[in-house]
Amino acid sequence: MNSSAEYIQNLKQWLLDTADSPLEEMSDFFTKRLHDYEEHMSVWEESYQVFAEVLPLECQKVLDLGCGTGLELDRIWQKNPDMEVTGVDLCANMLDKLHEKHPDRHLTTICQDYFQYDFGYETWDAVISFESLHHFLPEQKKGLYRKIYCSLKERGVFILGDYIACCNEEEELLRTTYLSKRKQSAIPENCYVHFDIPLTLEHEKELLRDAGFVIEKVLDGEATIIIAARGE
Repeated sequence: MNSSAEYIQNLKQWLLDTADSPLEEMSDFFTKRLHDYEEHMSVWEESYQVFAEVLPLECQKVLDLGCGTGLELDRIWQKNPDMEVTGVDLCANMLDKLHEKHPDRHLTTICQDYFQYDFGYETWDAVISFESLHHFLPEQKKGLYRKIYCSLKERGVFILGDYIACCNEEEELLRTTYLSKRKQSAIPENCYVHFDIPLTLEHEKELLRDAGFVIEKVLDGEATIIIAARGE
């Protein structure tokens, strides 16, 4: 059996084993796991480093969507300690942890849904997001990506590090399960829950291009990192 087929088989088994597990509200999910969150996320260590390396040094004003406790920012500030960052996240406890770690940095945190937060117009040198957007449907991302595009300065970049579906079957399988679970539990549309619904790389790039972005580079690693520039 090839690795892709084996992966899908294991995914199907996991979905079967967890079929009765209820979906958790997003902020509650991360609050409950705050004590071991950074240890759990250490599997992305190399990707955090790459993330910092691809962020242009000249970027001074950065918006971080779903910043959590700032694991990507730990590496970014090592490279550019004077960078001004605004971090947006639903989980207040994670933002408190971020401030505890970096009390002397140029940091503003916003405890809010980033789909609703006003990014401004031509405000940021870069918008970044690491392992956050795979929790949302493409219909939601479409508007968000356009909002990100408009919020960037003329030569701004959007750097996305995320979980990417290996194939259309994985994408469809997780999306179908997610929608079914939401329906079964009668979860309101405006309630965000923790469940992975990644897109394939082609579908992710398609959404970005539709928003006006030019895909400059894709780096494959523990996480897939996409560097998207604001087009003309």
